Amino acid sequence: MSHPRIRVLIVDDHPVVRKGLSSFIGNEPDMEVVGAAADGEEAIDLALTTSPDIVLMDLSMPGIGGIEATRRMVAAQPDIRVMMLTSFGGHERMVEALKNGAVGYLVKDTDPAELLRAVRSVARPPAPAS
Repeated sequence: MSHPRIRVLIVDDHPVVRKGLSSFIGNEPDMEVVGAAADGEEAIDLALTTSPDIVLMDLSMPGIGGIEATRRMVAAQPDIRVMMLTSFGGHERMVEALKNGAVGYLVKDTDPAELLRAVRSVARPPAPAS
């Protein structure tokens, strides 16, 4: 059974990270990058207009940060799946992100293959056993 491509929105305040992730993810045959945002406010707007399956969200950005942007996105679009992709490890930040609607949390030094596995897993969770 063929699945539609996974629609990914990338959110990071560093242009080189946005462009690198866009290129890396865009080269995957089962994924497409539907937008890239530099801050939380732009991400919220893009999420409404592009309907991504998954949002890769930086934690620390100017203006509206990743956790608040995640909270607002999930409030507006309950089916949206946000995965934090950040330089900051630490249990407290991870718990805060998950409490505010994130469904995953990866640090930026994650192996690229692991990032792709996580995106696929979060975008297409396994069907419940019947």
